[in-house]
Amino acid sequence: MPAFAYLDHNATSPLRPAVFDVMVEALRAGGNPSSVHRAGRSARARLDTARRQVAALVGARPAEVVFTSGGTEANNSALAGAGRKRLLVSAVEHDSVLKAATGGEILPVDANGIVDLGVLDKSLAASTEPALVSVMFANNETGVLQPIADVVRVAHAAGALVHCDAVQGAGKVPVDLHGLGVDYLSLSAHKFGGPTGVGALVVRSGAPFVSDRVGGGQESNRRAGTENVAGIAGFGAAATEATGGLATTEWRHHLETALLEIAPAARVYGAGVDRLPNTTCISMPGVRAETQVMALDLAGICVSAGAACSSGKVTRSAVLLAMGVESAEAEMALRISFGWSTVSEDIERLIAAWRDLYIRVGRSDIAQARAA
Repeated sequence: MPAFAYLDHNATSPLRPAVFDVMVEALRAGGNPSSVHRAGRSARARLDTARRQVAALVGARPAEVVFTSGGTEANNSALAGAGRKRLLVSAVEHDSVLKAATGGEILPVDANGIVDLGVLDKSLAASTEPALVSVMFANNETGVLQPIADVVRVAHAAGALVHCDAVQGAGKVPVDLHGLGVDYLSLSAHKFGGPTGVGALVVRSGAPFVSDRVGGGQESNRRAGTENVAGIAGFGAAATEATGGLATTEWRHHLETALLEIAPAARVYGAGVDRLPNTTCISMPGVRAETQVMALDLAGICVSAGAACSSGKVTRSAVLLAMGVESAEAEMALRISFGWSTVSEDIERLIAAWRDLYIRVGRSDIAQARAA
């Protein structure tokens, strides 16, 4: 049995072996892609290859792909570069959208975390000011899929542009820029087996975009600075490896069925709607998420509570609160996420450890509370 079971792929998915090889090759080769000599042309060729690979993953044209340092930069660049001062963002967006949308209008979600299209329609109709709507493709905590095509339909009818943070969806389920009709799409390599520190903002041909930085003319004048050739080459290789997505729906169903049998009062969030096949967000009655994360870690299992972007802190999930979950219950929610390296033994190991923890801590605490 492996030393530990890694079930936190929504935070970062381990580097795929093929990606590692491509990156090492690029590092050894060196070269600046803006140079005209053979080393520079070789580096440029690696970028061009990766651009085609990333574009293919999300149904885009290579020229629409702008490489960035990751999903956060891509989200920030989209909100700033679209040229729209009026911003409407869903209440369950990643912090890299919510914190970048200063003064933005927050769109509520229902109990499953789905954005309210009626409110979106009314909000857009309330002003003639040109707007940008930002709604994620899939939630990083619950895995819930948003009705992006419907969001686009409503937004475009009102003359608004649409940005979609597809960081958690790409490489797990099909994502199609032009099929969805979005104007801007954010991606991050490390969510599906690529390297950390590299991502992309896909800008639909014809959509307005103004860069937030000046310097050289890299990325067709849309992102100044010498490109991270090795990272981008790895991003492209990971995109090709992830083209088939994740066929883990049966594993997710098995896991959730088993955990609910152990603790019938547990709750799976977003269970009634379409979700990513790799993501389960579930509460353990009577046991705080922080305790669960630490106890499971001691049992050799890596999971998380909420997003993994809070400086290592386990905090109450703003996503669950936006869905109407009571604060005390939200503090008991755990996120489990599979990926390309997951094996069935990892899931069985988690079920056994979760059972032991619930029997040892959760069930006894609930009994004591009832007795009191």
